[in-house]
Amino acid sequence: MTGRTRPAEPPPDASRMRVAVVAAAFHDRIALSLVEGARSLLLAAGLPESSLEVRWVPGAFELPLACRGLAGTGRFDAVVALGCVIRGETPHFDFVAGEAARGIMRSMLDTGVPIAFGVLTTEDRAQAWERAGGCLGNKGADSARAAVEMAALLSDVRGK
Repeated sequence: MTGRTRPAEPPPDASRMRVAVVAAAFHDRIALSLVEGARSLLLAAGLPESSLEVRWVPGAFELPLACRGLAGTGRFDAVVALGCVIRGETPHFDFVAGEAARGIMRSMLDTGVPIAFGVLTTEDRAQAWERAGGCLGNKGADSARAAVEMAALLSDVRGK
């Protein structure tokens, strides 16, 4: 089995949400494509343009702190973390990718605000482009969908 285990559905209504997108500028063209995918999905879900805030950080390693800072303001229902880490010839990939994932998870659990992990971790640029709008879709859009779904779920659970 590959891909989704349930049929694709339209995202939940985001018309009353506020969402922050935090993107790592390293591999900027790939990141920009991910941001555009997330933006398109969020607007299609009814999120008003004025309720979307996009912020840039230098690289994936800086994503957790920015996500935590934005989530901690109480202004956002969800945060989407986007970026790309491509394997090289050194163990740098393992440290950056792993710590970005760990930090984003910790930020989400500490703040209680959904933070979708949309950081591509690929072997090469070709794989990254396949996931940033190519034949495998746009993981920025997928991450935005996950953020909206989680925000809607938590809103229901909390009775808001």
